[in-house]
Amino acid sequence: MITRIDLRGMDLLGGSLDLRTVVPRAELDVETALDAARPICEDVRVRGEAALIEYGERFDGVHLQSVRVAREALANSLSTLDPQVRAALEESIRRARKVHTDQKRRDVRTQVVPGGAVTERWIPVDRVGLYVPGGLAVYPSSVVMNVIPAQIAGVGAIAVASPPQKEFGGLPHPTILAACALLGVEEVYSVGGAQAVAMFAYGAGQGATRCAPVDLVTGPGNIYVAAAKRLLKGRIGIDAEAGPTEIAILADLSASPAHVAADMISQAEHDPLAAAVLVTDSVALAEAVELELGKQVPATKHSQRITAALSGRQSAIVLVDDIEAGLAVVNAYAAEHLEIQTSNARVVAGRVRNAGAVFVGPHSPVSLGDYCAGSNHVLPTGGCACHSSGLSVQSFLKGVHIVEYSEAALNEVAHHVVALANAEDLPAHGEAVTIRFPHEQPAQEQHGGDLGSQYPEFSGAEGDPATGANSAPQSDAGPGAGAAPESNGEQELRW
Repeated sequence: MITRIDLRGMDLLGGSLDLRTVVPRAELDVETALDAARPICEDVRVRGEAALIEYGERFDGVHLQSVRVAREALANSLSTLDPQVRAALEESIRRARKVHTDQKRRDVRTQVVPGGAVTERWIPVDRVGLYVPGGLAVYPSSVVMNVIPAQIAGVGAIAVASPPQKEFGGLPHPTILAACALLGVEEVYSVGGAQAVAMFAYGAGQGATRCAPVDLVTGPGNIYVAAAKRLLKGRIGIDAEAGPTEIAILADLSASPAHVAADMISQAEHDPLAAAVLVTDSVALAEAVELELGKQVPATKHSQRITAALSGRQSAIVLVDDIEAGLAVVNAYAAEHLEIQTSNARVVAGRVRNAGAVFVGPHSPVSLGDYCAGSNHVLPTGGCACHSSGLSVQSFLKGVHIVEYSEAALNEVAHHVVALANAEDLPAHGEAVTIRFPHEQPAQEQHGGDLGSQYPEFSGAEGDPATGANSAPQSDAGPGAGAAPESNGEQELRW
């Protein structure tokens, strides 16, 4: 069912082997998907909601009068939600809020020099569009994972889009709507795929049901969602181009074969392209896990989908000489989810550098993080964990530097600014500083004398600079051109 890759005896630590290519990944051709996503996005830009309704008919088999979900539908979904599911969602929300509240950044003011300070201010984006998938599975948990950090960041307006479901009259799945209602999100749209991203980017509709353009789009989706994100990045911010889910497990003989197999199956359940990788220094564990897979896969609901994922090129059992070599492999692989099931698991986990999220020990399975650990499950895939982070409060904040220098503080550093500007052959940069200190320049280098000599319309010939009276008619310079300054020329130049 699953490929075995034997790396024992190879130099995995010396740098002679490109470990990023050791474990193959699922083939995800986003570039090809761009050809399909591009005309859809352009159509939504031009025709707005009419295009969205048409794509709902074509792709989802539903006909909608409007893609905006009525508040009544949200309230009804919540009122009819299974009480056990509601309790589980409420606990998931509680834990996620607790973890994400501690992530919020605080403004930091740094006094660089007396009179000169830089403040890093964290400002939430104004409006976000959150995408919740609705393909092979239902993902109310993704509503929680997207909405909670946006709310805690202080985002002013939050909109959610999820594919329409024919069996629910063209609405998104009712559990998704119920999750939105629990979180107080009232702006929800029955739109999926590339067209949902385009709706967020360009806006669509009119009046009370209009979807206004957003600043940022987050949330996982299929290949066409990823393609639309790539196409529209720049017009909108994006979190990532999400690919198929991944689990890597670094384990030794201390691990339970049944647990390891069950965890691999749990992620393979998502999609035939999902990746499940076991890295171990124990042949005995590898063989026992293979036996467990043979037992557990046929007994689970989505066995066909799971078999396709586990037998695909993206899944494997990788044999290494020791845990040190195993760490090298998993750090290079940079999995979305990484479980550490070894002796001294916490110590080993502390040496992990690349992973979307790390799950430590036998009682921290990925499924816990998917729902109720308090962590976020929107994580980087495809090896992007070597440079990117999962979704967090920070994803919805912009760091803005506020620079405030006094005259004395600017004067003290002016010569350094001028030197660097000249070194870069950008002398006007330096002149923008020196113009503020004309009294310190040689007479022939000063940028003029009083204001009247530089700008005749401000000279005393046309009025009394002391009173601002002006007996002459206004010139072509426009209204107020004859107004006199209230102070002398040098002061006005500094302003």
